[in-house]
Amino acid sequence: MTPLDAFLDRQLSRGRIYFTREDALRVLPPGSLTAALSRLIRKGRLANPRHGFYLILQPEDRQQGAPDPARWIHPLMKHQGIDYRISLLSAAQLHGATTQATALQLIVPAQLRDFAIGRHKLEFINQTQTAFARTNRPEWLAEMKTDTGIAKAAGVELTLLDCARWFHRAGGISAVAQIARELGAKALGRRLAPLARDCESSAVRRLGYLLELAGHEPQAKALDRFAQEARTVKLLDPTSREEPGEMSGRWKIAVNRPVKGGA
Repeated sequence: MTPLDAFLDRQLSRGRIYFTREDALRVLPPGSLTAALSRLIRKGRLANPRHGFYLILQPEDRQQGAPDPARWIHPLMKHQGIDYRISLLSAAQLHGATTQATALQLIVPAQLRDFAIGRHKLEFINQTQTAFARTNRPEWLAEMKTDTGIAKAAGVELTLLDCARWFHRAGGISAVAQIARELGAKALGRRLAPLARDCESSAVRRLGYLLELAGHEPQAKALDRFAQEARTVKLLDPTSREEPGEMSGRWKIAVNRPVKGGA
């Protein structure tokens, strides 16, 4: 067994399916390490999602080309020195919504490119550092537990607001309406209201309208004052060219994309 093979076995025995180049340099000098890593990548024993960060592929992972990203996203982001939260469809699914996420979606305070590794996709949605810092606080987050550790995810309330804000990345208005129907009852008004202070007014009103439509009145009521303070009317779906069919005076929302109601 080579020193690198022994190192990989030790990592797995500790429940770690990843390592950094700096970790591996403790057992191999730089000259021989590069060649050894390249050899194992060619053999399908390692994957390299980001520079200096490697995944150990066990037999059950090789068909997918990498382990589930939820199992290694936390150490990857720590390696890159970037904070994050799993959100949108990925977080909605974690909290019990039936919408299917085709990629692991993360909100980050940096410009990162989406990428695929094997059959897995990761999508990064950029939020300004100031807005991210205001909302990515421990009290608004949840833990996604895996067999290798934890990952940070948006809590129910933050998930709903994120989906209303980036609805075009969450499957569109109809998908977000479904998420509001399925998760709205789990949200706490006392948590929605303070979170909404740090979100765009249009997103807060969009969510309020969808919660009301779904019959989740206590949660919708927590967002009332943000609509009352609004000075302009916003389209429910600004990406649609459809003409508004009705107006929600409560939310100052012009409904230009019909969505289903009912909890």
